[in-house]
Amino acid sequence: MPTQLYLYHLIAFLASMTVVLWCTPVVKNIGLKSGRVDRPSERKIHQRPMVRLGGISIFGGTLTALLIVWWTGGFGLLPFDKEWEVWGVTLGGLAFFIIGLLDDLFNLSAFGRLLMQSGVASVAWGVGVRIDFLSIPFDGLVEIDPWLSLPITITWLVGMANAINWIDGLDGLAAGVSGIAAVVMLIVALFMEQSAAALIAAALAGGALGFLRYNFNPAEIFMGDGGSYFMGFTLAGVGVIGLVKTTVVTAVLLPYLILAVPLLDMSAVILSRLSNGKSPFIADKRHLHHRLLRAGLSQRLTVLLIYALTLWVGSLALAVSGIPSGYAYALAATMLLIYIGWQAWRNARISN
Repeated sequence: MPTQLYLYHLIAFLASMTVVLWCTPVVKNIGLKSGRVDRPSERKIHQRPMVRLGGISIFGGTLTALLIVWWTGGFGLLPFDKEWEVWGVTLGGLAFFIIGLLDDLFNLSAFGRLLMQSGVASVAWGVGVRIDFLSIPFDGLVEIDPWLSLPITITWLVGMANAINWIDGLDGLAAGVSGIAAVVMLIVALFMEQSAAALIAAALAGGALGFLRYNFNPAEIFMGDGGSYFMGFTLAGVGVIGLVKTTVVTAVLLPYLILAVPLLDMSAVILSRLSNGKSPFIADKRHLHHRLLRAGLSQRLTVLLIYALTLWVGSLALAVSGIPSGYAYALAATMLLIYIGWQAWRNARISN
C-alpha cells in the first residue's frame, strides 16, 4: 500500500470528526426549533423530549471526509474496481440514511422500510458490494453462485443496518459500538491492504466517535433511525468489500466476529419474540441493554459493559487476523472486560 494512502486515512478520520463536532449543535438547534423531537414513552429510557436528527451530522461528516479524499486525489491511488466499491457503499449508505430520516420524520411502516432497504441492498450488490464466498467449517471457502449471493448479501446488509438500529436504546450505545467496530475494521483492513474499505472505516469511525461528544450519557441529541441505518449499512458494506472479498478463511469470518454483539442481540430478541408468538418487528424491552438495566445497572455502566464486550470481540478479530501483538490486545481487552463485568456484578448486587 502506498505510504501516501495512510495519510489519506488519517485525513478521513479527522475531517469526519471535525465536521460532526461542528455541525451537531447546529442540527440540534434546528431540530428544537422545528419540533422534531423524540418524546418519552413507556418503552423508552429518556425522560425529556430529545432531538433525534443527529444522524444528519454523522452522515454529513462521513460523506464530507470521503469527498475531501476524492477531491485531493486519494481515490486515484485505488484500483479502479475498488473505487467503484467505495461509491457503492457510500451511495448505499446515503439511501439507507434517507430511509431512516424519512422514518424519523414520518414514521414509516416496518414493511415499507424493509422493502426499501432490500431494494437498496440489491442495487449495492449489483455494483459489486456482494458476498462471493462462504466459510464452511472443516471445508474452507466455498464460492457461491450469483443467485445465492444476492439474498445472502441482502440479508447481511439489511440485517446489520437493523441490528445497529435496534441497539440504539441508550445514550451513546449505538455510536460507541459502531465507532469501536469501525476502528477495528480500519486496523484489520489496513493490515490486509484493503485501502478502499479502510478509507470508509476511517471516515465512519471519526464521525461516530465525534458524535459521542454530544450523545454519551447524559445525551444532548439522538442519532435517530437515519444515523443508525447509515452506520449499520456502512459497517456491513466495509466488511463485504474489505474482508469478505478476500479468499482467506479467517478474513471472511472477521466481520461477523467484529459485529457479534449487535448481531447476537438482534438474533436473541427475534427468537425470543417468535417463541412468545409475537411479531419480530414489534418493539419491546428484550434487548441486552434492557436486561442489564433491569438487573440494577446504571445507564452508563450498562453502556460501558457493552462497549467492553464489543472491544473484546474486536480484539479477538485482531488476534485471528494475525496482526502483530494481536493476542496481547486480546488479553488486555479480556482483562478490561473482566474488570467492568466485576463492577457491573457488584453494582447489581448493591442495587438489589
